[in-house]
Amino acid sequence: MDSDEIIEAPARRRCATEDVHRRLLNESISYRVARTDIENLAFAYASGEKRDDRTEVVNIPVVVHVVYNTEEQNVSREQIDSQIAVLNEDYRALNPDVKDVPPIWQGLVADLKIEFRLATVDPQGNPTDGVTRRQTTRTSFGGNDTVKFAATGGTDAWPSDRYLNMWVCQLSAGLLGYAQFPGGPAETDGVVITHTGFGKTGTARAPFELGRTATHEIGHWLNLFHIGGDDGTGCGGTDLVADTPNQSDQNVGRPKFPRITCGNGPNGDMFMNYMDYVDDAAMFMFTKGQLERIDACLAGPRQSLKGIPPSP
Repeated sequence: MDSDEIIEAPARRRCATEDVHRRLLNESISYRVARTDIENLAFAYASGEKRDDRTEVVNIPVVVHVVYNTEEQNVSREQIDSQIAVLNEDYRALNPDVKDVPPIWQGLVADLKIEFRLATVDPQGNPTDGVTRRQTTRTSFGGNDTVKFAATGGTDAWPSDRYLNMWVCQLSAGLLGYAQFPGGPAETDGVVITHTGFGKTGTARAPFELGRTATHEIGHWLNLFHIGGDDGTGCGGTDLVADTPNQSDQNVGRPKFPRITCGNGPNGDMFMNYMDYVDDAAMFMFTKGQLERIDACLAGPRQSLKGIPPSP
């Protein structure tokens, strides 16, 4: 719904991906079936039953749908470019702060061999700069996908088998962003980021001013779960990745190493992983186990994106 409240930039990470996942599981039999197939393939990769010694870099075309109510929310091309640059550092382990990964885990740092480029051709084959802009009468959006449809004040998705759709808008209720796991409806496939958590300049605001919200949400789009396992403060959840320590709930802010939970000493939680909830400045790694899940995703539900040549 529209809201006349003053919406401040979030001070604590909040991601609605798991909420979307549960909603789709309840609503859609086809999603439940697809998710079972996707997880069976991910397990085959994790167990070594299937291997993917991928050496090539996958280039993913991106369309950024800017949906704005005020001119401030109409993020600049400079802000968009800064976000793409962050993704290309983080997904290649080229980010300068990767040096801050504790020595015990340096050997687990993974180059995911994925790069992102703004699309140069639109779905009709016409030249594009990879950005759409739409002014809306809505003052904010929630996690219910209304930003993904022109009929509800947003912008319709481009074909999700050819593009990563990223919607940038004003999110409400302290929400930083959310994604749709692979296997869901094509018309809602992609990630949504609030404009104050997008990129490194313009409207980006601390502590989410380094572009890591998109890194996190695209991780979900590539089938990574939250590192805490989404079981609240219990120790029974799992992200289905063997090399990420079991931990209690998500970490927030800027924890100090080691932070021990769930009997995972002496090294504790891998809170610097992009799939935790810490501030942008405190997250700076993916693991080799997460790479295995992503390779399974690129061999399965996202395989149509592997054959797309890089933009000139």
